[in-house]
Amino acid sequence: MPINIITISLALPLGVGRVNCYLVRTTGGDVLIDTGVSGRRRLLEEALESAGCRPGGLKLIALTHGDFDHTGNAAYLRQKYAAKIGMHPADWGMAERGDMFWNRKSGKGAFKVIASAFFKLPQADRFAPDVALEEGFDLSPYGLEATVLSIPGHSLGSVGLLTAEGDLFCGDLFESSVQPRINAIMDDLAAATASLERLESLPVKTVYPGHGRPFTLDQL
Repeated sequence: MPINIITISLALPLGVGRVNCYLVRTTGGDVLIDTGVSGRRRLLEEALESAGCRPGGLKLIALTHGDFDHTGNAAYLRQKYAAKIGMHPADWGMAERGDMFWNRKSGKGAFKVIASAFFKLPQADRFAPDVALEEGFDLSPYGLEATVLSIPGHSLGSVGLLTAEGDLFCGDLFESSVQPRINAIMDDLAAATASLERLESLPVKTVYPGHGRPFTLDQL
């Protein structure tokens, strides 16, 4: 089934960069991968409407992990579009509590204090997911021929979505704002390295990261 991938790039708070949301359109409906920050909601809505995404047409909001810059608009869009929210259960507490350090090893020290003050999910945008995106989960009932891959490292519940065409939506395992690389912010580097080694054995053609431009694995 042919797919159309639309990248929606949204600015992050404090000028620290941008985050990608991906609207994947198929003849079976739309899937939105990640949702950006709540402060850029109007721009996200305009992009979705311009692409032709309508209530009833968005089948699934698939979240690659629980950080605020990926989950910020999920609850709002679920209500507006009557879509389900999917996320790996290991990161559900981030969405339910608004705490990006929930279940993370690195949630200590001054960085946690600073990040918790500026980078958190507001109470109104917290939510409980509807669908458990665990290893091997099939997205075809939502119109997208893709499989969920567990790729921990950035967070315990980080997942990738690998389509039948070889497109991998990897969340924050990798980034390519400057050049393709493993994300500099990593909770478990050993797990991230294992995730990379696993992906090298899979039919991945193009990687779509949470931050930066698409690339191929051999560019890492």
